[in-house]
Amino acid sequence: MLFTLINIIIPVFAVSGAGYLFAYRRSQAEMGFINSINIYLFCPALIFSAMLANPVDISSGWVLVLAGIAIALLPGLLLWPLARRSGMNPASFLMTGMFRNTGNMGIPLMMLAYGKDLLGDIIILFVLANTLHFSVGLWLISRNKGSLSWLHSPNIWAAVLGLLLAPYHAQIPQFVLTTTDMLGQVSIPLMLFSLGVRMAQSQFTGVALALRINFLYLLAGLLSAGIIIWILNLQGDWARMLWLYAALPPAVLNYLLSEQYRVDSQTVANVVLVGNMLSLAIMPGVILLTLL
Repeated sequence: MLFTLINIIIPVFAVSGAGYLFAYRRSQAEMGFINSINIYLFCPALIFSAMLANPVDISSGWVLVLAGIAIALLPGLLLWPLARRSGMNPASFLMTGMFRNTGNMGIPLMMLAYGKDLLGDIIILFVLANTLHFSVGLWLISRNKGSLSWLHSPNIWAAVLGLLLAPYHAQIPQFVLTTTDMLGQVSIPLMLFSLGVRMAQSQFTGVALALRINFLYLLAGLLSAGIIIWILNLQGDWARMLWLYAALPPAVLNYLLSEQYRVDSQTVANVVLVGNMLSLAIMPGVILLTLL
C-alpha cells in the first residue's frame, strides 16, 4: 500500500516541483501565454478525447452528475453563515471554498489513484466544476455581472461536442482521434507545472488566516461529501472520487477571478497557496483511506 501511495503522489508533486524550481531559478518566468494555450487548446482536447473514449450513459450516470453539482454547491451553503466573520470578503470566501483544484491536481490524482478507466467520470466532475465556477462563481465575485461567461469556456463546448459525437466514435477518422489525444496528453503535466510556477511566484503572507480558512474549507468539503454519499447511497469508485474531490485545495482559478474583479485578491492568493501546500500532507492520507 505504501508503494502504491508513493507511485500516486510523487509524480504529481514532482512535476509541480519542477515548475517551482524552474520559476525559482528564473525570476522572470512568464506562464501567461502557455496557460492560455492550455485553457483554450490542450485542456479542451483532453475533455473531448475523454468524452469520446468514455461515453456518458445519462440513464446510469445522472447520480454522478447530481453528486458533482452538490459537492460544489453544498460547501457554499455550509460556509454561508461564516462568510461575514471569516476575515475575507464574503463573496471571495464563498467562491474559494466552493471550487476546488479539480484540474491541476484533481484529474491526475484521481486518474493515478483509481485508474485511467475512470477518466470519463473524472472529466464529468471537472466539467461540472468548471461550469459552476464560470456561472455561480462569477455571479458571486462579480456582483451579478458576467454570470453567463461560462458560455465562453472552450472546456464546456468540448464536453458538449464530445458527448454528442460519442455515439459516432467509430466513424471519426483515426488521424482526428490521434491528434486530439496527443494534444490532450499535454494538458495534465502542463497544469501541474504551471501550479508549481504559480507557487514559486507567490509570497507567504497572512499564513494564520489562510490556515484557518483552509481548515474550514476542508471541514465543509468532507462534511458535504459525507452527506451526499449517504443521501445518494454512493459506493465504490464514485464514493472514493467524491471524498478525494472534497479534500482538494482551492483552485488557482479563484485567485485569477478575484484578481480580475479586484475582490480581495491578495487574501485569496494566500489561501490558495497555503491550501495547495497543505495538500502535500492531506492528499496522501485521503487517498490511503479511500484505497483501504
